[in-house]
Amino acid sequence: MVLTVILPICLLLLLGFICVKFEFILPEHIQGLSQFVFKIALPAFLLQALASKRFDEIWNPSYFIAYGGGSLIIFALAFLLYRKYFQCRLTESGVLAMGASMSNTGFIGTAILTMLIGQHAAIYLSLTLMIENLLIVALTLVIAEVGMQQHQVTSQLLKQTLYNVIKNPVILSIVLGMFCVILNIQLPFYVVQVLEMLGKTASPIALFVIGASLVGMSLKSLNIQSVILVTFKIVLMPLTIFVLFSILPNVSQEMLYAGTLLAALPMPIVLGILGQNYGLSDKALTALMLSTILGFIGISSLIALWW
Repeated sequence: MVLTVILPICLLLLLGFICVKFEFILPEHIQGLSQFVFKIALPAFLLQALASKRFDEIWNPSYFIAYGGGSLIIFALAFLLYRKYFQCRLTESGVLAMGASMSNTGFIGTAILTMLIGQHAAIYLSLTLMIENLLIVALTLVIAEVGMQQHQVTSQLLKQTLYNVIKNPVILSIVLGMFCVILNIQLPFYVVQVLEMLGKTASPIALFVIGASLVGMSLKSLNIQSVILVTFKIVLMPLTIFVLFSILPNVSQEMLYAGTLLAALPMPIVLGILGQNYGLSDKALTALMLSTILGFIGISSLIALWW
């Protein structure tokens, strides 16, 4: 099962890397593909999959408590460590804490979990993406911007952060899908067909983009802070979420395995983007590169153990 899932993924990653490394495709083209996955293909996949479910199949408070609670615990621990022990700036501490507590769910998670459990993966992906965007990303942006503005919290800042989260295409597709489920609205057949065709492109293109994004990354800024950050993400986060799932009621084995696997994924590409925006480029990209390498080893082990 490991080879069946991991080998195609590695080949797609390698293809993306080679195409950009040898300039068969330019980096700016990869940015366009990334936008297509994030704004079109992934939302189409989530909307179509969610709209075909019943409400009782989707709603599970235990998942929100376990994954959301675990993510916030790791975020808080990482933030305090970098802020108090390493004496990092407020903005830097917030961005690094996001790296410790947020997975590459939209790209790698979609590809791997879909191959493992099929369309049912959309439920766990949707719940996880809601938690990451409404909690972790929003919290990170507020902390980062407050740090850049001499610790002054303004209502305009909070409104802008909320607006950026709400207009996220992934969040909009999840909300629309939940709307269809709650009101028992059936999407027209031709709309479903279009969404299915678009959704099928999300996984392969996402993996191609991940591989292409590795070009130019290096471990040149590797230090104890980077190692600790990656340890938080690859080891401590999945372990924490696994324990929370294990002690909460109404948690199926599939939910336990899916949630833990998503928590064990590498850091999201958005860490590198925010790192560049806030002057942490080398530190963020180094951690992102290391987590990608070790993350694939970790999830391969989990797939071998559970699937």
